[in-house]
Order: sequence, then structure tokens, then C-alpha cells
Amino acid sequence: MAEFECRLKKYRQMKDLTQGQLAEKVGVRRETIMRLEKAQYNPSLKLAVDISRVVEAPIEEIFIFE
Repeated sequence: MAEFECRLKKYRQMKDLTQGQLAEKVGVRRETIMRLEKAQYNPSLKLAVDISRVVEAPIEEIFIFE
């Protein structure tokens, strides 16, 4: 199974967003953002695109599958 690395926290903090603020902008619960940042959850394509747009970073820089 591929290794999953999530750099969301770095990009979220660069935009000065809390987990709750980001969650609200992309339509999920704060716990979902927390689990993503801990690499405990793989995002759907739609969620990954939405997050990418909010933090203004390419999906492949935020979510890394090796």
C-alpha cells in the first residue's frame, strides 16, 4: 500500500487559517482537517481540490502518495 504524507498543516498555517476556518471553507468538520493533517484520512478528489484552492497550493504538494 502506498505511503501517504500530508503537508496540509504547513499550507494552512501559511494562510493563517485555523483547522476550523479551513473546515468551514471546504464544507467538512474540523475533525476531518485534523485527521488529514495527521495522515489518518485520505481525502476525496473533490475535498483535495477544494483544499488546494483555499490554501492556493497544488494538490501534489499538499498530499503526497509514495
